Amino acid sequence: PAVYLFLEQNGKILLARRCHTGYEDGNYHVPSGHVEDGELPKAAMVREAKEEIGVTITESDLELVHTCYRLRRDETGNRVDLFFKAARRSGELVNAEPHKCDDLRWCNRTELPDNMTPYVRRALQDSERGIIYSEPD
Repeated sequence: PAVYLFLEQNGKILLARRCHTGYEDGNYHVPSGHVEDGELPKAAMVREAKEEIGVTITESDLELVHTCYRLRRDETGNRVDLFFKAARRSGELVNAEPHKCDDLRWCNRTELPDNMTPYVRRALQDSERGIIYSEPD
């Protein structure tokens, strides 16, 4: 499983452009990561938020807003993607992984960049419409 954070501020969502990872480099994504062995998804989202963007969120502030199931496209196998929204956060927002991210930006949901990871774009749009589950085309 993988976890993703829809972090909002003033009606905008935080996006990060991937670089030097070998996966979706050059495309915008949201803070995310894999659930580690022995870790639960909410704990993984708390950890990833701190590691990637330097903010503290609590498990109780996370709300699951979308789930996506993706078929195997590479050696990592099938994926269950869990998209969370955080009610609150604390700490200063920073690019804590500049070796994996070369841009952080706040974007209107209606003006997402063209170079955005397709299934993340769809999950964001589906969650806006109250659709809680998707399978990418």
